[in-house]
Amino acid sequence: MGVETLSLSRAMNEGLRKAMERDPRVLVMGEDVGRLGGVFRVTDGLQKDFGESRVIDTPLAESGIVGTAIGLALRGYRPVCEIQFDGFVFPAFNQITTQLAKMRLRSLGTLELPVVVRIPFGGGIGAAEHHSESPEAYFTHTGGLRVVACSNPSDAYTMIQQAISCPDPVILFEPKRRYWDRAPVELDPSGAVPLGRAVVARPGRDVTLLAYGPAVRTCLEAAQADESRSVEVVDVRSLSPLDEATVLSSVRRTGRCVVVHEAPVFSGYGAELAARITERCFYDLRAPVLRVGGFSTPYPPSRLERHYLPDLDRVLDAVDRTMAW
Repeated sequence: MGVETLSLSRAMNEGLRKAMERDPRVLVMGEDVGRLGGVFRVTDGLQKDFGESRVIDTPLAESGIVGTAIGLALRGYRPVCEIQFDGFVFPAFNQITTQLAKMRLRSLGTLELPVVVRIPFGGGIGAAEHHSESPEAYFTHTGGLRVVACSNPSDAYTMIQQAISCPDPVILFEPKRRYWDRAPVELDPSGAVPLGRAVVARPGRDVTLLAYGPAVRTCLEAAQADESRSVEVVDVRSLSPLDEATVLSSVRRTGRCVVVHEAPVFSGYGAELAARITERCFYDLRAPVLRVGGFSTPYPPSRLERHYLPDLDRVLDAVDRTMAW
């Protein structure tokens, strides 16, 4: 199939297209996903090519979108729901956490719910209120859901296809401020990293940076800028279930760890990573696990978001502090 340079949004579009070509049961549904092609153009052209019965413009009702998808999945379809912006997912929270996440266990595995819920998340695009949230911890706290986050075009292309093929419900977080990042994408997904695996995005010896979604590029930039230390960057990718083997192996080698995400630090996903690392790697650690993230406030107006979001300087400051311990 070859390699093609694509933006993350285009890679996601191509991944959706491949899945729809392979399996007529795959449906795409959400607000403005059809004629408009989505606000980020992730579904651009799909309705024209696959028709209105497979790419469905829904009412502005997230609970109805996910509830309908649950019914479709029970009838043998494989629906892909787009939540237009992260902050819009909360009207569907009840459907996701009390129905979608529970039915497979409740039926002792006889029912499969292959529903994918795509959620553009994170800040950095100068958007209005409710358009820049990072709600991943709500969903990783809920058993029965697979929760994954892509950080680059290559992962976007393969992860959407893997998520659609998965018999479990999958929450796929997409970093909206990285939608326009471009990179080479291997169009043959047969050799792709499995959906539940983390990857070492940059090898290093002195300290491990753990990140996912939009924070991965920030950490890679910080690692590149730090000329005095060898900084390893691990892209967690699968938030639930967590690939402990890759994460713990990295921290045991370096002895130091900084966790970076855009969500507030207090009770954020990084707290789970820090706790597990402290429990499993206690005698390997040379310093406490540090966390860099958002503050315990509602997401600020766009003019202030640069002060809220973790940036290269805040990541490097945490690296300095852990190295000085």
